[in-house]
Amino acid sequence: MTAPAHQASPDVLGSITPARVMKIALPIVLSNATVPLLGIVDTAVVGQLGAAAPLGAVAVGAIILSSLYWMFGFLRMGTVGLASQARGQGDRAEVAALLTRVVLIGASAGLVMVVLQVPLIAAALWLAAPSSEVAALAQDYLAIRIWSAPAMIAIYGLSGWLIAQERSQAFMAVQIWMNGLNMVLDIWFVLGLGWGVSGVAFATFLAEWSGLALGLWFCRAGFRGPAWRNWAQVLKAERLWHMASVNGDILIRSLLLQAMFTSFTFIGARQGDLALAANQVLMQMLLLTAYGMDGFAFAAETLVGQALGAKRRAALRRAALVTSIGGAGVACVMALAFLLFGGGMIDMMSTAADVRDTARVYLPYVVAAPLMGCAAWMLDGIFIGATASRDMRNMMAVSAVVYVLSLGLLLPVFGNHGLWLALLISFVARGVTLGLRYPALEARAA
Repeated sequence: MTAPAHQASPDVLGSITPARVMKIALPIVLSNATVPLLGIVDTAVVGQLGAAAPLGAVAVGAIILSSLYWMFGFLRMGTVGLASQARGQGDRAEVAALLTRVVLIGASAGLVMVVLQVPLIAAALWLAAPSSEVAALAQDYLAIRIWSAPAMIAIYGLSGWLIAQERSQAFMAVQIWMNGLNMVLDIWFVLGLGWGVSGVAFATFLAEWSGLALGLWFCRAGFRGPAWRNWAQVLKAERLWHMASVNGDILIRSLLLQAMFTSFTFIGARQGDLALAANQVLMQMLLLTAYGMDGFAFAAETLVGQALGAKRRAALRRAALVTSIGGAGVACVMALAFLLFGGGMIDMMSTAADVRDTARVYLPYVVAAPLMGCAAWMLDGIFIGATASRDMRNMMAVSAVVYVLSLGLLLPVFGNHGLWLALLISFVARGVTLGLRYPALEARAA
């Protein structure tokens, strides 16, 4: 006997154990490790050309496209919550329709970028204001890579859909394949064929389209039935509006978060070159914490979404608890690692003695950051899974105000110390405010 359309299947409502959480989280942590490795290979390969301009062009071009793509990160986050809840409800038709919906949205957004590439690239290079030589090379780089925008943005949606199905191994395979192929083609095109900056762009272009193909293959189960091409369901106005509302709130939340980190860099620059350089080194260590905790936050998105879709309050609470314990464990490990080995990590990232000394002065803030930010990072995952995007947006706005007020009070007195304190205070504010809204999530699942 088949289950009713909206009855959650036993495998979805099975035990939420640490082993199940680790099965989701570990592949994501491992795939994240390939991201900085790709940047290192890109830099090393282009560095063999023996000139500064190609390095600058790849850096500028990559930052421009990363910033544009980053704006569509909401597609991954929103898709996890929506697909997890549909799966928890046992609504297989909506799960399949959502797959088609996110691919169409991602591909359409990418096509818009392709059509508008001339003004987009011109505006971005005007804002970046590189030298004429770097600008010309970056123009060539961007003119090639922009054509894979439909693939890259669609991959965000596919990634969210796969994670919602607890198939993070497939997500890992797509990421490792893309980044691995990119590295191999980098070496072949640039060093073997002598294509220079264009070779780096072509390598990424091919890797991203092949990543989309592999992602679609991993999602093939969603295309087996007729539901994925049920256009009345795929294009249902109510579903599209709900998706737009969720994703719009997540976009605003992400823009506020990005504004805080961007202002951190800009304000740090006003504290002097040494403070700016030290902050940049320490921020790379903070990013390692985010990479490590991502896996458990993604697990929270998946399991909380399923529990909420199934209207199982106890399951939602257990999902939040078990994933948060895992995230807290990572935070403690990262804090201890920074305490014991932070000095050595600083020395690896900078050879300048004054930068090393300055970074060590502010290292305690990076040691404290995982512990003070753990609640915010994990609650983000919990609220994404519950598609409680309005709360995420509002609490981020409150945290941004707290950050600005903290800057106003602490920066004039403590300088760069005040800047770091304001950032950490904003982490705590986000964790506390989201924590105060958590009971409302459980009430929705009652």
